[in-house]
Amino acid sequence: MDTQEIIRNQVTSNAVVLYMKGSPKFPQCGFSNLATQILNACNAEYVAVDVLADQSIREGIKVYANWPTIPQLYINGEFVGGSDIMRAMYESGELQTMLASAKSV
Repeated sequence: MDTQEIIRNQVTSNAVVLYMKGSPKFPQCGFSNLATQILNACNAEYVAVDVLADQSIREGIKVYANWPTIPQLYINGEFVGGSDIMRAMYESGELQTMLASAKSV
């Protein structure tokens, strides 16, 4: 299976996926830390993928979403955005609504 297939499988077989540097308990950059704090504030259940553990995933996820930075959040297989977008959506309440719909999938 190639990297793009692996990523496609990860984002479509899990309701909420966060591609990040490090793990939720030990984020390896401030943006990944912010992303996990936002998801935790929403009481979201999510799968975290540490891009530092696999160089092919780290590069492949940038191609998959045509988005150059990490973290990247996917809900119901759709790319949502990085930590800045997540923060704006959280502050407006839009992220909580999207996460609520993901739980019912």
